[in-house]
Amino acid sequence: MIRPQPLALALACALVALTATGVQAQSRASLADRVAALEAREQTQGQQNVDLLNRIAQIEADVKDLRSQVEQMRNDEQQAGERAKAQYIDLDSRLGRLEGAAQGGAASPQTQQVPARPDAAAASSPSPQAASAPTAPAAAAGNADEAYRAALDTFRAERYADSARQFEAFVQQYPDNDLTPNAYYWMGESYYVTQNYQYALKAFRSVVERFPSSNKAAGALLKVGYCQYGLRQRGQAEATLRQVMDKYPNTDEATRAQNRLRAMSMETGG
Repeated sequence: MIRPQPLALALACALVALTATGVQAQSRASLADRVAALEAREQTQGQQNVDLLNRIAQIEADVKDLRSQVEQMRNDEQQAGERAKAQYIDLDSRLGRLEGAAQGGAASPQTQQVPARPDAAAASSPSPQAASAPTAPAAAAGNADEAYRAALDTFRAERYADSARQFEAFVQQYPDNDLTPNAYYWMGESYYVTQNYQYALKAFRSVVERFPSSNKAAGALLKVGYCQYGLRQRGQAEATLRQVMDKYPNTDEATRAQNRLRAMSMETGG
């Protein structure tokens, strides 16, 4: 039996040791690379999660801001409507006085002064019992100017049911008077304020269809759209409001129609 030489045995042992060391070093390097890769992946995912959370927070802020804008728009529209309503009343009162003077001064100087306060208007307006009659006392007197302004005073006093009846009496007795389109318009306003949209729609349409050249035509067409919206006729309301914008561009009515369309669109998330 041949025994290995001591030198050969030592070399073999050294070779085995070097091989084991190399394998172990390679294994450690591979493990370190894997750990580094996992750490890099985790860091990347963490950054992606942070970015996602930031985007969600931004979206929530945008939604909150949008809701705030919608609410502000509704408030602005309501306030604008109230201001426009007051302006219409004041302008119509002045127009009535001018038209009354142009008709030959049939009314006395006292009757040409329209009361500026509701309490004064109530004092000069017909009583509730008289206003409930088929024809208002002022209309029965045969003076269109007095009848019209008496009905307008009643509207300004916020007695809307009475003012609607008085304007109805006026248009029946004076169907061809210069103030008739105005009377139809304020009849529609009297019904609209009390949410009687069907009757208001009929009155406003009378202005649009019978008196298209009246200074109330644009406002009446706008209110037709409002009434249709109140009656849940959304498609017709949108078409009417767009008609206001097309037919009366660069007017307050066109601006109000655009604002209402925008508000309607936001209500449905359009």
